[in-house]
Amino acid sequence: MTSPTNSENLGSENSDPQSRTASSSEDKGTLTFVANGEDFVRQGFVSKDGWQIDFDHVYTTLGQLVAYQSDPPFDAASGGEPQAQQTVTLPEPATVDLAAGDATADPVQVGTQQAASGRYNALSWTLVPAPSGPAKGYSLMLVGQATKAGTTVDFALKMDPKLRFVCGDFVGDTRRGILDPGSTTELESTFHFDHLFGDAEAGPTAEINQKALGFQPFADLAENNRLEADSQTLKTQLSSSNWQQLNDIMANLGHVGEGHCAAEQLA
Repeated sequence: MTSPTNSENLGSENSDPQSRTASSSEDKGTLTFVANGEDFVRQGFVSKDGWQIDFDHVYTTLGQLVAYQSDPPFDAASGGEPQAQQTVTLPEPATVDLAAGDATADPVQVGTQQAASGRYNALSWTLVPAPSGPAKGYSLMLVGQATKAGTTVDFALKMDPKLRFVCGDFVGDTRRGILDPGSTTELESTFHFDHLFGDAEAGPTAEINQKALGFQPFADLAENNRLEADSQTLKTQLSSSNWQQLNDIMANLGHVGEGHCAAEQLA
């Protein structure tokens, strides 16, 4: 016997491809990936060894940016990979200037992607060489001035750490990563440059200053108050202990707000 519902189904709303697409789109929203160097980059700060550091540019290139809906939630301290129920990837690397804008500027937009709704509670990215522009060939380039006791050093540090950061949920005052249908949410790659230079406001015994390199090892390499150095130069001219410390710091540079990330050294 022919089912009387066949003709009804052929004409139903659910069988219309356009209607199905519209229904599907109602379950989606927009993920905005942003990168943040925080006030240290936008406003300047004093290093642990007394250098006032101000940045003109802080270029970094992020590749393979992936957002995850992870169940269970990813714990960076435990390592491994997020157990992804959904993933969203930015397909192309993007170079951003973390120092762009004024002292109160918002984090820099890296890219946007349509995504299924839900809670995105993990994020990963790699540092890759910039394919073009002023930072071409380097994944991290710091340009600015450092001043202490009447001496100013103009610096351009061109570094190429080969790292992948895998991070859990954003930790901060504002909730991020919850994407409702038809809405927008941000996911933030955060860079903590106080881990590199230290922070005079934290005091000499603070953990951040015990582990930071400070600016003096770089100032010691300057000639005529100028320093332009790439990773190979730094490897050659820094002491072996300072070079090792610099690499250890690079592996702790990436965060999600105040949330820590696991770092994987890439070949």
